[in-house]
Amino acid sequence: MIQTTEKLVLGSAPDSWGVWFPDDEHQTPWHRFLDELAGAGYGWLELGPYGYLPTDPGRLADEVGRRGLKVSGGTVFGDLHNEDAWDGMLATVRKVAGLTQAMGAHHLVFIPPMYRDEKTGEFTESPVLGDGRWKTLHRNADRLGRLLQEEYGVRLCLHSHADSHIQTQAEIERFLDGTDPEYVSLCLDTGHVAYGGGDAVDLIRRYSERIGYVHIKQMDPEVLRQKDAEKLSFGEAVKRGVCVEPPAGEPAPAAVVDALREVDARVFVIVEQDLYPCEPEVPMPIAVRTRKYLNSCGLGARHQRA
Repeated sequence: MIQTTEKLVLGSAPDSWGVWFPDDEHQTPWHRFLDELAGAGYGWLELGPYGYLPTDPGRLADEVGRRGLKVSGGTVFGDLHNEDAWDGMLATVRKVAGLTQAMGAHHLVFIPPMYRDEKTGEFTESPVLGDGRWKTLHRNADRLGRLLQEEYGVRLCLHSHADSHIQTQAEIERFLDGTDPEYVSLCLDTGHVAYGGGDAVDLIRRYSERIGYVHIKQMDPEVLRQKDAEKLSFGEAVKRGVCVEPPAGEPAPAAVVDALREVDARVFVIVEQDLYPCEPEVPMPIAVRTRKYLNSCGLGARHQRA
C-alpha cells in the first residue's frame, strides 16, 4: 500500500475497467471492479461516474475500506460555458463533492461536455467556443472552484478531454491563463493531451503549480493518424484501440514521471485506459501489467503490493 508521505501516489479508476456511465449493460459490475482493483495491487481509486459505485457514504467507505483501498478524488461531468446550465450542474456537483469529502478526498475531477455524442459520434454542439463563451467558462470555473474549496475542502481539477472545447494545447493554456490559480487546477490527462496534439511534459513544466492530479494513459499514434484523417469521434477512436498499454503509445510514461518529480506538491497519478466497451475478463491483466510497468518507471514502486 502507498504511504501517505509518497510524493507521487499511484492509483486507478473505473475507466480502466471500461466504465464510462453510471449504469450500462456492457460494464463490469462495481463490486468486481473493486475486487480486481485491489487484487491488481493498487491502493487508491478515483470514484468514476456518480452512481456507478455506491453513493451512500457509509456503505462506500465500508466497501472501499475492507478491500484496503482509499479514495483519491471524485469525478463529475458538467457544463461551465453555458450560463443557463449552472443550476443543474451545481446540483450534481454538490452531490459528488459531498461524497468526495466524506471519503476523505480533496480533488474533484471536472470533465467538460463533449461536442460529439459518445456513442453515436453525432455533433451536439459547435466544436469552437466564441470569446463570450470563453469568458463565461473562465468566470464559472473560478466561481465553482471557490465554492468547492470553501464549502467542501475540495480542489476543482478541470480535465481536458477529447471532443471537448478544452482539448488542444492552446485551449488548455487559454483555460489555465484565464482562471484563478487559487481555486482552479488542471487534471492533466496525458492521453487526452496527446489526442489533442499537445505536450504533457511541457504543460507539467510550465504550469507545475496548477497540477496536483494526473490521469496517466497513452495513445496509439497510428489510431491518432486515423482519427485526424477520417475525422473520427473519440468513441470511435476508442473502439479502434486508441488507448494502449504502456509503453506502446504516446507520451512516454517515464518522461511524464520524470517531469512530475519536479512538481513541488503531492501528486495523485491515476491510471486510466479507456476500454469501453470490453469483455469482463479484459481489464484485470492489463491493470496488473500497467501497474508493474509504472512501478518500473519509479511510480509507486516502493510501496505498492508485489
